[in-house]
Amino acid sequence: MTPRVGVEPALLRWACGRSGRSIEDLRERFPRLEAWERGDVLPTLKQLEDFAGAVRTPIGYFFLQQPPVEELPVTDFRTIGSVGLQRPSADLLDTLYLCQQRQDWYRDEARTIGEPPLEFVGSLDTSIDPVSAGVRLRDALGFDVENRRQLRTWEEALRQFIEQAEVSGILVMVNRFVGHNSQRRLDPDEFRGFTLSDPLAPLVFINGADTKAAQMFTLAHEIAHLWVGESGISNSQAATLPDHTVERWCNQVAAELLVPSDLVRREFDPGAGLSDETARLARHFKVSTLVVLRSIHDAGAMTSDEFWSAYWAEVRRLQGVRANRGGSGGNFYRSVGARASNRFARALIVSTLEGRTSYSESFRLLGVNKLSTFEGLATSLGFGV
Repeated sequence: MTPRVGVEPALLRWACGRSGRSIEDLRERFPRLEAWERGDVLPTLKQLEDFAGAVRTPIGYFFLQQPPVEELPVTDFRTIGSVGLQRPSADLLDTLYLCQQRQDWYRDEARTIGEPPLEFVGSLDTSIDPVSAGVRLRDALGFDVENRRQLRTWEEALRQFIEQAEVSGILVMVNRFVGHNSQRRLDPDEFRGFTLSDPLAPLVFINGADTKAAQMFTLAHEIAHLWVGESGISNSQAATLPDHTVERWCNQVAAELLVPSDLVRREFDPGAGLSDETARLARHFKVSTLVVLRSIHDAGAMTSDEFWSAYWAEVRRLQGVRANRGGSGGNFYRSVGARASNRFARALIVSTLEGRTSYSESFRLLGVNKLSTFEGLATSLGFGV
């Protein structure tokens, strides 16, 4: 007789809720799930393993007596209106845990090789004027607005922005999935990014399932978090003015970093049509139209009613662009580097080749499972192996 496993019904309900699915959603795949939930029938170990995979929950949780309380390991700055969000999804939690593991490794490696702490982490506070803070961030990052104008697209500008952040010492990870699992696509409506502040291993994660335009602002916003030394999860957008002091300040600094207010006042032509002028300035500054709209409003060139009307119209347009985005994902090794941070991947490869980190640990942190893939990534990042 096949042995069966006793599971508390509350754990089954909790795991379904954690994954964002209901017992009814899973009925077709697990026809006896409701009987398990009532306690009429016990699942076999194999059935329980399959169920754990379907609800994205480690199987060990099902041997507990009651559901665990999973708390976010960093401050949750996300709100809808002025109300904080409650339960984080399994996708968000697993992404956070993976980034923490990578950060822990990088911090230990930095200490081993004697890297000094980064002075900019926590060097400002929210009492600093956002315009002055934006100038300091631009200077520290080498963020040259005139240079950005020479780039062909703001997608290129985003790549350059990421490179500038990484050169300054920030680990920038951009991914639309949980790790490399294409079946677990991240939801930008749940979160747009997060920051794990640390003087040796500052880390920023950007939800790559969001539009490229939104990613630009999110990166600027999360970088501002590092300058005040605040870890946290965000869903801020260019137009919002959050109630939380840190989020409000980071939004203001991000807008100033991307589009200096003095240049907006000089460049904006109030006699031109708003839609055409917004598009022109977005191309000019290589940022999203939402950031431009906010900057025009902050410069006093449109009323609040005009701003919100234009903002929501542009949000709807961009959502349509995001829904129609496809693509093959580009170069595989470039994608691996972007998901794990090129700076992180280079440090891990060097440590592995020099014998300080095992290949198995390196594979786990990079999310690869073949030596040939590791070697291909190393070659793409400039290492001859």
